[in-house]
Amino acid sequence: MNATEATALVQELATRGHVIGDGRSTGASGGTYAHHNPATGVLQAEVPLGGATEIDDAVSAARAARATWRAVPMAERIAILTRLGDLLDARDDEACAVNALDNGTPISGMRSGAYTAAWTRYYAGWIDKLDGDVVPVAGDALDVVLPEPYGVVGAIVPWNGPMMGMGQKAVPALAAGNTVVVKPPELAPFGALRFADLALEAGLPAGALNVVVGGAAAGDALVRHPGVDNVSFTGGCATARLVMAAAAETLTPLTFELGGKSANIVFPDADLDVATSMAAMLGAVLLSGQGCALPTRLYVHDDVYDEVVARVVAQVEAVKVGDPFDPSVLMGPVVNAAACDRILGVIARAVDQGAGELLTGGERLGGELAGGYFIAPTVFGDVDHDSSLAREEIFGPVLSVLHFRDEDEVVRKANDSAFGLSAYVHTRDGARARRVARQLDVGTVIVNGFPGMSPGAPFGGVKQSGFGREGGRAGIEEFVRRKNVVFG
Repeated sequence: MNATEATALVQELATRGHVIGDGRSTGASGGTYAHHNPATGVLQAEVPLGGATEIDDAVSAARAARATWRAVPMAERIAILTRLGDLLDARDDEACAVNALDNGTPISGMRSGAYTAAWTRYYAGWIDKLDGDVVPVAGDALDVVLPEPYGVVGAIVPWNGPMMGMGQKAVPALAAGNTVVVKPPELAPFGALRFADLALEAGLPAGALNVVVGGAAAGDALVRHPGVDNVSFTGGCATARLVMAAAAETLTPLTFELGGKSANIVFPDADLDVATSMAAMLGAVLLSGQGCALPTRLYVHDDVYDEVVARVVAQVEAVKVGDPFDPSVLMGPVVNAAACDRILGVIARAVDQGAGELLTGGERLGGELAGGYFIAPTVFGDVDHDSSLAREEIFGPVLSVLHFRDEDEVVRKANDSAFGLSAYVHTRDGARARRVARQLDVGTVIVNGFPGMSPGAPFGGVKQSGFGREGGRAGIEEFVRRKNVVFG
């Protein structure tokens, strides 16, 4: 799908509006959002935003559909999600094109449809495997533990991967027998809306999955709604605190996947070809740095510091930045004008404060890219560990490089962070890799290469990176509660 066809599709999605029950709604009690193409700055759609009214309608539809969805035989539920996976795979090019217009992700960088299809098929396989327990008791009594869905799940998906967020949240919630209300952000609504189209095409009953595009008002209404039994949220820490406060009113259970400032540790015995490529591509290029688990804090041993920095800077400077629809482009724009201004402000303050040496990048790109929100991939060297540049999540294409001398020091520095989502380790010493991995206070440690996230592996953080998990058995267990039934 080319850019013109994708633009027509997202405009159609915006015109049809929210997916609520068996219909579409253009309700805009939350106002409207002018969505601009991140690569050109051109207005591409006026998106109606839901508020409390549309959220209430969607929750009502989800509650009405609970019995219908749970009554569908397991074999048919498996078939529905399997068909959805097939549709996502078949429409992968379309999904990538929509993602490019949602948030500027290059079509070469993330296969949104195929990724989401893998999660959908994985959780389809869990539908008939959520078993219970028989508890030993005295006499002739029988004590059984039954897994049950919560009921209605509220899912708030992120703008840096809205369709993928549907696979990570809505799919396991549905597989567990829940119905779902999803709030995609106004910044990137189209992938989630398209996912809902395909789910209905696959045979999902109306009301089982509802999508209301909205901003803070819709999110607040969803979390506070007494008809919502469980909430899964991906986003920033500041918003998470508001979500937690709102959920406290109804004591609604929460899953949080939040921010990160992941350490990437390069020991002197590392394979520097792998380590520098990962540092450059994952630390400053992929998703234009707009990823919670990206290794944006690079710790390099003094013995190889100069070589690593030189190679990382050279690789970053060689990256082609530009039109997300160009298959040769590896890095696109950031999501919108506000993000562009914010990131450039962070860079300027770091320079003014002497937080590190600006080695490359640091500016907004001009020329044929001037209309879009393009920032050159940026690398700071000799960064002060205690600076905001090294400690705060930037969510932009900015890599901070820091020194270390020995293993104890780097473990201490890596753990000296408010965040604990992921960490990366490069060493040929297997004992060291195991030792360091055990000591790092994070949810995921990646050693000597990154093959990508598997739907079968639990993903999530500790500390201010959140709690709960997405992926694997843990990911579906977030949407299941256990009921004890005793027969005397």
